[in-house]
Amino acid sequence: MKQKVSMLVLLLGLCTGMSAAQTVPARTQQAIGSSPNSGGKPLTLQEAEAIALQKNPQITVGKLRALQAHEFVREARSALLPTASLNLTGVESRAGSRIAAGYLNNPVIYPRAAVGASVSQLITDFGRTNNLVSSSEFQAKAEDENAVATRQQIALAADEAFYNSVEAQALLHVADETVKARQLLVDQVQALTNAKLKSDLDLSFSKVDLGRAKLLLLDSQSNYEASLSTLSAILGFSDRQNFTLVEPFSQTTPPSIDAVPLIQQALQQRPEVRGLQDEVTSAAKFSKAEHDLWWPTVSASGVAGLAPVRDPHIDNWYGAAGININIPVFNGFLFNARAKTADLETQAKQQRLQDLQNNIARDVRNAWLDTQKAYERLSLTQQLREQADLALELAQARYRLGLGSIVEFSQANLQKTEADLEDTDAHYQYLVTQIVLAYQMGITR
Repeated sequence: MKQKVSMLVLLLGLCTGMSAAQTVPARTQQAIGSSPNSGGKPLTLQEAEAIALQKNPQITVGKLRALQAHEFVREARSALLPTASLNLTGVESRAGSRIAAGYLNNPVIYPRAAVGASVSQLITDFGRTNNLVSSSEFQAKAEDENAVATRQQIALAADEAFYNSVEAQALLHVADETVKARQLLVDQVQALTNAKLKSDLDLSFSKVDLGRAKLLLLDSQSNYEASLSTLSAILGFSDRQNFTLVEPFSQTTPPSIDAVPLIQQALQQRPEVRGLQDEVTSAAKFSKAEHDLWWPTVSASGVAGLAPVRDPHIDNWYGAAGININIPVFNGFLFNARAKTADLETQAKQQRLQDLQNNIARDVRNAWLDTQKAYERLSLTQQLREQADLALELAQARYRLGLGSIVEFSQANLQKTEADLEDTDAHYQYLVTQIVLAYQMGITR
């Protein structure tokens, strides 16, 4: 009699323990449980973004390209400034010798040692150089926008990797708690089986559930390690870092009811659009400069110098100044081909801009649809988890009273675990869709 009473107490403890272990929501378990990587360095979302923007090589590449483009502006502007140079010349020649081959004339060569300076200045080329400078300035602006776009892309990648890692961490905790609960179930059913209060079939089913939980834990551990590796790479580390991820405070807000204003905002704010618009303007300016090749070029130059050691036929100093007008006449249609090439390049970039705007409109709409679906999924997974909780309680009660089988109870346990996983995944996926939508709209935090 005492043995039966003790077995009944054990059975009641079994049911109570299973109820406490299985009815805790997934995100609540994540909040109250210890981190699976509690020994690592704490990392917040803001810290992850800051590290990625500081250490990721693509950020440095974008900055260097922008600096390079600004140097091209200085290079183009240099044609508008004077050019000055110093010359030191020493010549030893055979007396009376002349250059006889290679020229129509045969100038005489006098031995001498001289020093002099020369200065040249472009007077006008009827706007060609100014158009080249303007083209390079717009190209520099485009590279600045590309650098901003790179920063936004890295920040998005860091945010996605961070939230994916946080989700993997939460799912790992759910899997770990599931294994503990199933192991407790196996131990208690084993005791009841040994006392002849439960059959070997109950014990076999409980062990099958434990095996499934261990497989889930193995997959969760692998996914968590992979997500940390991805996050570490995006943050600029060559090997996986041991982070303890601090889940940021997030408020679930309903998405916008219309995608059209979001698309208009994206077309105005996306740095890729502004950068390509600058590239189109740059190409148009360069095309104008190529058409200006047919205009004359007017330039002035002057030289002055002293020859202290010289042949008697040479004066001891010299100086001259002049203006030159270069009028292109024919060059084998070179200028025509260059102008046509520049025109075609401008048209190609205009079409690229149109294609980019179409793609951005598509991406914003798709991101908005993903956000809508993820938001609706939140309520569905919440209802699923509540129904799974209720089903588990009913199956538990039936199993306790001997009205239900271990198969029914095992199925309810499995459905509860799946509902917890779905609810956790829905929560973090909605946060990710919000981040992606903000990126597609060109919003920076």
